[in-house]
Amino acid sequence: MNKEPFIWDNYSDQPHVIKDKAYKKAMRKKHIFDYIKLFFTSLFILPFAILVMKFFKGKKEILNKDFYAIGVNLDKGNTQQELIEELGVKNLLIRVPLWDIKNIDLYVNFVKSFTINSSKNILINIMQDREHIENPTLLKNSLNTIFKKFDTLVDEYQIATTINRAKWGFFSVKEYLDFYKVAQTLRDEKFPKLKLLGPSVIDFEYYYNARAMFNLENIKYDKVSSLLYVDRRGSPYNTQYAFFDTKNKIDLLYSLVKLSPKCSDEVYITEVNWPILDTAPYAPTSQKECVSNELYTKYMMQYHKIAKESKKINRVYWHQLIAPGYGLVDNRDGKIVKLPQFYAYKEMINSEN
Repeated sequence: MNKEPFIWDNYSDQPHVIKDKAYKKAMRKKHIFDYIKLFFTSLFILPFAILVMKFFKGKKEILNKDFYAIGVNLDKGNTQQELIEELGVKNLLIRVPLWDIKNIDLYVNFVKSFTINSSKNILINIMQDREHIENPTLLKNSLNTIFKKFDTLVDEYQIATTINRAKWGFFSVKEYLDFYKVAQTLRDEKFPKLKLLGPSVIDFEYYYNARAMFNLENIKYDKVSSLLYVDRRGSPYNTQYAFFDTKNKIDLLYSLVKLSPKCSDEVYITEVNWPILDTAPYAPTSQKECVSNELYTKYMMQYHKIAKESKKINRVYWHQLIAPGYGLVDNRDGKIVKLPQFYAYKEMINSEN
């Protein structure tokens, strides 16, 4: 992704904000009609979804072994396998960036390394770049390589991530829908057993969900993925727009899922965390949003409790195992330091249902 204006930040594991304002403005102007569609779709869909959201009840109790999940990254090294075994978590999310497709075998070996001591359920997060967004043929070829390489190892793929942030490459939901259709068409033609997840909207910006989940495109999300961060509110019990605490945000998301003809009713939260105090430049936000390890631990446990008790979220992937600015383990200076939240997470996932 290190091509102007898209530059990767190795500290916080995400792209830098696009600095070329003229480019960003021109791209948004190019996609103005899709923003109009987004506005009107939201105007009709969201009020109704809010009105009926309390009528949709969650499903049966979800077992701990199926509910708890965590992200691991190739670039964080091979201490992660032992840490995962210590935690006892069985569900892993692994990022595979399309801009690093030449190193696909490294990712395959990384996935295999977690299954040596015990079986794991692996979700591959296929991360987009502008080159693949603009070139459907290239995208199809790269996806074909990924699906073939991970055959027998992986059957779930999140198709792209963070679609409502320009720094990640998409400038409209229509661009994402076209991207997803390439993956879906390829899956239907050659890999029918695979499950595809979308639309991967980050934060409480459900107007993007409305556009991605209510449209005339020939798409279907086998499972719904959401990057439902609430960290900017502090506690997960705090509200946004006076009413929407984490529980109500989940209720509204589930309402959209149940109303949409494009979705199954299985929902994964595929990324969430809190930034850690005094860890700049590793923290993904400003110091204002950062919290102590003690508060991090408290909020992490509360978030999982809220999501699990809703019976509307099938799985929560904590982001991620090793990350000095937001994870369970700090690896600065080559030292592996298990933070208080590591032990709390271990206790939480191994408790009785």
